Amino acid sequence: MTDSTAPNPGASLPATDRPPSLLLVDDEASILSSLRRLLRPSGYRVHTAESGAAGLEVLAREDIDLIISDMRMPEMDGARFLEEARKRWPQVSRILLTGHSDVTSTIAAINRGEIYRYIAKPWDDNDLLLTIRDALERSRLKAENIRLLALTQTQNDELWRLNTDLEQRVRERTAEIQDVNSLLSVANQQLKQNFIVSVKMFSGLIEMRGGAVAGHSRRVADLARRTAEKMGMDGREQQDIFLAGLLHDIGKIGFADELLTKPVSRMAGEELSRYRKHALAGEQALMPLDQLKDVALTIRLHHERFDGEGWPEKRQGLSIPLAARILAVANDYDGLQCGILYDKRLSESEAKGMLVKARGKRYDASVVDAFLDMLGGASHESQHDILVTAAELRPGMALARDLAGRDGALLLAADYLLDAVVIRQIQEYARREGPIPPLHIRPDRK
Repeated sequence: MTDSTAPNPGASLPATDRPPSLLLVDDEASILSSLRRLLRPSGYRVHTAESGAAGLEVLAREDIDLIISDMRMPEMDGARFLEEARKRWPQVSRILLTGHSDVTSTIAAINRGEIYRYIAKPWDDNDLLLTIRDALERSRLKAENIRLLALTQTQNDELWRLNTDLEQRVRERTAEIQDVNSLLSVANQQLKQNFIVSVKMFSGLIEMRGGAVAGHSRRVADLARRTAEKMGMDGREQQDIFLAGLLHDIGKIGFADELLTKPVSRMAGEELSRYRKHALAGEQALMPLDQLKDVALTIRLHHERFDGEGWPEKRQGLSIPLAARILAVANDYDGLQCGILYDKRLSESEAKGMLVKARGKRYDASVVDAFLDMLGGASHESQHDILVTAAELRPGMALARDLAGRDGALLLAADYLLDAVVIRQIQEYARREGPIPPLHIRPDRK
């Protein structure tokens, strides 16, 4: 049986979409009538049942919020009824009405049915109404807590999914960036290599003129780089001094053949004046390239002397950049042996002696010491280079040193990766021009 009434504006009901539904279970019709009259003004939707079995039927078909059950009923007492209701509908609040003083039965009902509260008959109307309101509020708060917990769990699951997706996207994006960086690194390395090769080819324009200058720039560049490494200069500084060595005579590109091949000791007048301008001309030729500004300065000052008697600025001592001081020693050491400075070509030991003699005067003493110390032992690279003949070359090998022709002109730059076509060209060159010295191959690409 259901009794539905409009809500009383003065009643305090939980904030739901419908009025709370109550189930009253008692085998006495008068008790049920009394309870309906009491509850009608509060606006509750009231269902009644005259036995425990009938109450279970109502629970099965109706959405009940609170049960008020008598203790003493035939066939199924209140304790058994509420216990069964708890098992099947645990979210429904339960209140027990008891009209006797059987404490044992009441305790059993509390334990088995997990009732919210028991009320003795005859009840106090206000007390019963407050108990019902509190039970419904407690049930509402419990349901709201469950809802919020479920919502929180759902949101946490969603956040976890979003975080997982975000982490995956970050990993994918990071992998993409790493791939791009790897490609850029390879491309940048290739650009650097191509730049070095271009500089070597550019410096080879003078060496193609033949005479004493053939191979001079490449030897000076290698000696200067190895000395810079010996003196603890960093990788960028070593590269710059290597480039300066390759390009230090680029200002001579406009020299006539006669002036280009004439030893400095035999120059005088206009010829000597023009010769002393080649360092400035070399700097000016490189000024448009911002990445070579330090190289250009080294070239400008590589004929300065430690004692201040050099040119073009007559700088003295440590006011001359270290790179220029190193290049001066490397340049003169090779120049003494190939006849650029004097008519007579000096031997290696004689050239070393000239450096020692001018130590602290023409040259920085610390640079001379490092240079001679460097010459005293084979370079790390040369100790491990693999020497192969032209016939033994295989695709995939990489040159450890520049490959020059019989006239000193650059054929291939160091680090060049050989393929079948280039190997065939080298072998044809050897057959056409005569045997060439064994080639230095990098051990990691043999």
